[in-house]
Amino acid sequence: MADHYRRGGGGCCPTMDLMRSEEMQLVQLIVPMESAHLTVSYLGDLGLLQFKDLNSDKSPFQRTFASQIKRCGEMARKLRFFSEQMAKAGISPPTVPLTRTHVDFDSLEIKLGEIEAELVEVNTNNEKLQRTYNELLEYNLVLQKAGEFFYSAHSNATAQQREIEARQVGDGSLDSPLLLEQEMSIDPSKQVKLGFVSGLVPKEKSLAFERILFRATRGNVYLKQAEIDNPVTDPVSGATVAKNVFVVFYSGEKAKTKILKICEAFGANRYPFTDDFGKQMQMIEEVSGRITELKTTIDVGLLQRDNILKNTSHQFEQWNNLVRREKSIYHTLNMLSLDVTKKCLVAEGWSPVFATGQIQDALNRASIDSNSQVGSIFQVLHTREPPPTFFRTNKFTTAFQEIVDAYGVAKYQEANPGVYTIITFPFLFAVMFGDWGHGLCLLAATLLLIIREKKLSSQKLGDMMEMAFGGRYVIMMMSVFSIYTGLIYNEFFSVPFELFGPSAYACRDASCRDATTEGLVKVTRTYPFGVDPKWHGSRSELPFLNSLKMKMSILLGVAQMNLGIFLSYFNAKFFGNNLNIWYQFVPQLIFLNSLFGYLSLLIIVKWCTGSKADLYHVMIYMFLSPTDDLGENQLFPGQKTLQLVLLALALISVPWMLFPKPFLLKKQHEERHQGQAYAMLHSTDDDLLQVESDHGSHDHEEFEFGEVFVHQLIHSIEFVLGAVSNTASYLRLWALSLAHSELSSVFYEKVLLLAWGFNNIAILIIGFIIFIFATVGVLLLMETLSAFLHALRLHWVEFQNKFYEGDGYKFSPFSFALLAGDED
Repeated sequence: MADHYRRGGGGCCPTMDLMRSEEMQLVQLIVPMESAHLTVSYLGDLGLLQFKDLNSDKSPFQRTFASQIKRCGEMARKLRFFSEQMAKAGISPPTVPLTRTHVDFDSLEIKLGEIEAELVEVNTNNEKLQRTYNELLEYNLVLQKAGEFFYSAHSNATAQQREIEARQVGDGSLDSPLLLEQEMSIDPSKQVKLGFVSGLVPKEKSLAFERILFRATRGNVYLKQAEIDNPVTDPVSGATVAKNVFVVFYSGEKAKTKILKICEAFGANRYPFTDDFGKQMQMIEEVSGRITELKTTIDVGLLQRDNILKNTSHQFEQWNNLVRREKSIYHTLNMLSLDVTKKCLVAEGWSPVFATGQIQDALNRASIDSNSQVGSIFQVLHTREPPPTFFRTNKFTTAFQEIVDAYGVAKYQEANPGVYTIITFPFLFAVMFGDWGHGLCLLAATLLLIIREKKLSSQKLGDMMEMAFGGRYVIMMMSVFSIYTGLIYNEFFSVPFELFGPSAYACRDASCRDATTEGLVKVTRTYPFGVDPKWHGSRSELPFLNSLKMKMSILLGVAQMNLGIFLSYFNAKFFGNNLNIWYQFVPQLIFLNSLFGYLSLLIIVKWCTGSKADLYHVMIYMFLSPTDDLGENQLFPGQKTLQLVLLALALISVPWMLFPKPFLLKKQHEERHQGQAYAMLHSTDDDLLQVESDHGSHDHEEFEFGEVFVHQLIHSIEFVLGAVSNTASYLRLWALSLAHSELSSVFYEKVLLLAWGFNNIAILIIGFIIFIFATVGVLLLMETLSAFLHALRLHWVEFQNKFYEGDGYKFSPFSFALLAGDED
């Protein structure tokens, strides 16, 4: 098939880089095992060979280099671990340009393992120390707060004791309570000894904690809580939590068991505590000392970790790039097949014809650099498989090509709409967005992106900003054409200017007061460029602009659809398909121009002659009453005869499209099938085998006449109905242009001028702010998006369906340059 395409292009015009995709070839490489790695590496640097998977029947684990890919995956995991640790530590790898330095892969694997083990050990120690540190901080808080509980209780008890003793000494009457003496004389060994549990409980759980304790012990506990001023870090979870210090007093072992279980259920951390004030002070001193020591130790550990990460960050990008390169190399090597001797690898893939010399040079360099005894073999294979599509684009043309590829990738070497889209897409957008003030705003924003493109291309942008930056040259062209059409419409934020000279119209006489509504006469030559400024604001502005833009939309639509039909001719000519020329291109051209080409001619004649003929009446009665006289609607002599001829041609072209092609295709198939049943007398065995293989392959390709006929019927009906609907679809140019102009006029008159009329600076400022936000939000964002989508529809549906098949597949070469934005 590749040979067929090359032959087809011989008699046509020389191809352009974008007009047709690059000529491709299927190549086979036989590479010695010792130079295979270096060969694939050099081809990855070149980026002009798309490898085919020759081991598609094998699972990833059955392939030759599965163990190497596993090693690369493990190294990539370690690098991701380093990246996460650097992000936590606030360390970012320096953005230095990547240089090709020789790093041994095996030694890098060992080095990464050592760094990971060291980091894991440091992190483990730090986590243990941090947990102990957090526990000590909580313990210190418990000692302080619980100590305050006991000190307060002891002070209260001492005061009460003194009060009792004072009463006992000063009051010796018979009315003194006898029970008090009995209480004081009880044997200390018979007094009830209360136990207590202390710790911290999350503040949000403190009420529930207290309620459950009361219910579980039936009220036989005493709970004392105190809030902590600042949240603390929980030793178990590591989260910062607001907590309360608690002390629970109880009596009995059963109550203690219940309290411990409740503490565990509520995530309360318990800490030991003594009621001896001397021991309390000693414990606080010990805990404070250990906290200071641990803080110093943790800081030293964090410093050590940061030093490791900083040393790693200097080479992180280099290592990461190397690991990704190696992983992609082994993935590619797994697509190659081993020959029977297991000493060579066989590769097949697609490459552009112009890259033959560069690929051979890369193979030779790899053989020399790897000290291989045998060089690699490069040969071109002949195949019927359709090649991939490859266009050489630059930063300007890439975005336009992406617009086309979003609809469908071009079939190999078919005419590429991207060439024409560079001009037609921004122009049709500008027809709907014609205002040179708005165009200047878009241009200023786009130029800012273009000037800073080197800086912005290396940054991570948001989704919307990334989209705008990627299409910056498309938006630039759209804004330039918007300025052009805005000058034609003579609109600057809906305000007309006399940029190209004075208006051709003036007041009829001195008594004429309102020159924008009545009494205007033409006094000088026609305004040289665009719409005369006097039309704006006049009573006839809307009918005039409606008529102008509607007719202009039809002219532009018919012109672009004709361009699409002519491109179908160049496709058929390039591929040597005469059937498509005579039974598709010719009747389609006749049908479209017999109706809508004739309408375009009438529009131009009416403009040139100034006739008042009703074109609606002409087109309708061309079908309903083709033989009637035109009367006042006649624009030129012989118009009636021309209409009859065009109507007859339009009617003839429909069966011309429908019937001949299926029968001729069937005849061609029968002739080709019959010719393959014979072989030349002097043909070689290889030729006979080729004929037999071709014959066998065509046995499975039976010609389904009914299917072909139905397909042609659908195609014909689609074109006939589409000729009408597509022409009507171009009227969106008129509708959106009118909507944009009216919205702009409303914002100017009802916001800015209205605020100006109040003669108040505050109202003027508010009105100006509202005008800016309305202009930016509605006209520069929403209207831009709307016009963009409508221009996209006109190209995808109305233009490209005339010739563009778009059933190809992209050329995806093995290239290290494409790894930059990919994630493992």
